[in-house]
Amino acid sequence: MTRKNKFQEIYQEITGQIKDGLFPANTQLPSEHELADRYETSRETVRKALNLLSQNGFIQKIRGKGSIVLENNKLSFPISGLVSFQELSESMGKSSVTTVHDFGLIQPDDFLQQQLQAEPDDEVWKVIRSRQIDGEKIILDKDFFLKKYVPTFSKEVAEKSIYAYLEKELGLKISFAKKEIVVENCTDEDKRLLDLDGFQHIVVVKNYVYLNDANLFQYTESRHRLDKFRFVDFARRGR
Repeated sequence: MTRKNKFQEIYQEITGQIKDGLFPANTQLPSEHELADRYETSRETVRKALNLLSQNGFIQKIRGKGSIVLENNKLSFPISGLVSFQELSESMGKSSVTTVHDFGLIQPDDFLQQQLQAEPDDEVWKVIRSRQIDGEKIILDKDFFLKKYVPTFSKEVAEKSIYAYLEKELGLKISFAKKEIVVENCTDEDKRLLDLDGFQHIVVVKNYVYLNDANLFQYTESRHRLDKFRFVDFARRGR
């Protein structure tokens, strides 16, 4: 390990050990001194790795008890950044299946006109997809794209990676998104298309996605089962 990245490599190795069950939930990690000996590094480097583990929800540092491993059976979705579901599932090493339940061109109703800043005569691609992870349908994605920015589309594209198609085939330059996270009552659609396991509420991530020229071209509601996800971010206090 190089000195510059050693704390990150320690973090990644311990993260892998936690996910593999070598350090089960509610157990204690080795002490800073033991980890420093194990990785042949300074306690300061180990402390940086432990701080990163704490910030990302893998451990809780308790005075007098050391570092306690937290429950980590939830899938981590980044709050910041624009990452497609396919990219995320591949990075998590999870088996996933996408099912397209509804696809086609529609005229936007009042709600979609407001969300997409669209005109009544604009055409909108509507894509409703469920995401099955490890055998359970736990995400419902409801995507809406303005046709004037996405002139061609297909159900076959929707079954794969939409962003790969938009960027590589259509050459769109996707720049940034505004996000809103709320908890809502499950709808009849949620109950029909997802395995809700008795849950009556659902976490909804609303995305307003913009191109490089600051034009809003996509509105998405990504609806997640409560017990399966945690939404993570990394924040640093400015000085």
